[in-house]
Amino acid sequence: MADESVSAPVVNDQDPAIAAADEMKLLGYAVQELPAHAVKDLFAHEVCVRCIFRLFNIHEGIYALLSPTTIYSIIKKAINSEDMAIKSTEDTVDAKSLQSSPELEVKSSICSVCLGVLQFSYLDERDTLLGKDHAEDFAMAVAESVKEKGHEIPSFTLEVSLPTLITENEQVILLYLKKKYASEVWFQEKFSSEHISVKDALKLSMTHPLEKLLGVKSGVSDFRIRLTFEHVDATSAENRIGKNQGNKRIKSDESNGLVKCSNGTMQSGDASDINSPLKKVGQPCHMTLVCSRAPVFIGGRYLKFSRNVSQTRWIIDEERKGDASVEELIGGNILPMCNGDSYKFHAAGREDIDVRMLGSGRPFLVEIQNARFVPSEVSIKEMENKINSLESNLVRVRHLKVVGSQGWSLMREGEAEKQKQYAALVWISRPISDDDVEAVTSLKELKVLQRTPVRVLHRRSPLDREKTIHWMKIEKIAGSCQYFLLHLCTQAGTYIKEFVHGDLGRTNPSIGSILGCRAEILQLDVTDVKMDTLTE
Repeated sequence: MADESVSAPVVNDQDPAIAAADEMKLLGYAVQELPAHAVKDLFAHEVCVRCIFRLFNIHEGIYALLSPTTIYSIIKKAINSEDMAIKSTEDTVDAKSLQSSPELEVKSSICSVCLGVLQFSYLDERDTLLGKDHAEDFAMAVAESVKEKGHEIPSFTLEVSLPTLITENEQVILLYLKKKYASEVWFQEKFSSEHISVKDALKLSMTHPLEKLLGVKSGVSDFRIRLTFEHVDATSAENRIGKNQGNKRIKSDESNGLVKCSNGTMQSGDASDINSPLKKVGQPCHMTLVCSRAPVFIGGRYLKFSRNVSQTRWIIDEERKGDASVEELIGGNILPMCNGDSYKFHAAGREDIDVRMLGSGRPFLVEIQNARFVPSEVSIKEMENKINSLESNLVRVRHLKVVGSQGWSLMREGEAEKQKQYAALVWISRPISDDDVEAVTSLKELKVLQRTPVRVLHRRSPLDREKTIHWMKIEKIAGSCQYFLLHLCTQAGTYIKEFVHGDLGRTNPSIGSILGCRAEILQLDVTDVKMDTLTE
């Protein structure tokens, strides 16, 4: 029984007239199962017809298939009969005649349990009261709102958020029914299993119509349609219950018929006192619709050719440093092509503003928030060409592609093991000799202890870090005896400038200490970042 209660509504794609007859037959069978006196009792407490079907474990999804006029009319006709039964399908009045009957009218008050959610009645963002007859009408309104937001939708996940007042009022109603009707056979049968929740009932009612209207399937998807229902009376209800119960929220314990409070204590309830804890409302919930897509990650490698471009936007004391940033030049051109809300830029390490990034480039990811479009291979190529054809020619990108959500974690995993290659223009305080070249070149897997450099102490913790210089070689410069090019491959995170000049002894050993003279770095380029991960 419990599994059946969450099954999707029956949808008949045959001739509309035949489908309507089948729906009426299903409704007839469902109504026969309802105890008339309990239904009247629930109507008296302003419980809507769809919630009545939920509470009585009616599994056919009638609350989605038919309008409330039809449902309410048949129920009213049935409970006014002597035996609460419909004699035959032929004797059943059709939906059209029921809706046109002047002596029957739909229950128009807002449901005290679902607060209008399953009545498809709600207030929009402009506080305009809107109401739909059944799920297909409501789904059409939702689908139109989704389409207006301009998303490319390969599939979707429907999410629903409801106010806690719905759960609290439902628990009060269930406790009331249990205390009043627990000894009756129908109660023992109908309340022996869990009934479908308001949230699940709404989602099951909406899913199939939305699939047809949007032309895609629902399921686990990066694209989410979220319906959030909020009620202005929810806060006041909690405050009122708090005063009556000593700030204890009401929950029912169906095993003993007591009211379980948030502090874990149990209190007895009084069926005759239902009007005290049950909060009846005069208007439906406010509903907001939000469409969102999980972040789209676009990865690649970037090269930076300027010594006055920072990796990220750099502002100190409201003054911008550098001509531009890699982040803005790349992310700022990718974002419009994905039509996203915003972006975040991630890179495998960073270089200083005055250091060029050459060679194969540095791996990076651009994380696009709520992209309306997931770029295709063709549009990715357009992005790459657009960035590489910028007149400034400050930055270029390579191997641009869409990567999965695991891209960020894969990049982080690779950082600890990656290597960097540099080329540094170095000056020393004396002429360089062949012995100096041999002394430096012979060093392999050199361990270097680096205390946090003075130049970054304002933003990094004062720690000692051991790094490895994998290899080095010196390239002499013709016509100069005190200048040379130092090529080296190091572990990620090594401070190269400090490794050359020693940073007042905070890096040991250094090129200066190895050669026994003063050494200064004049220019530095990153020539390669060895990182065997997603952007290779």
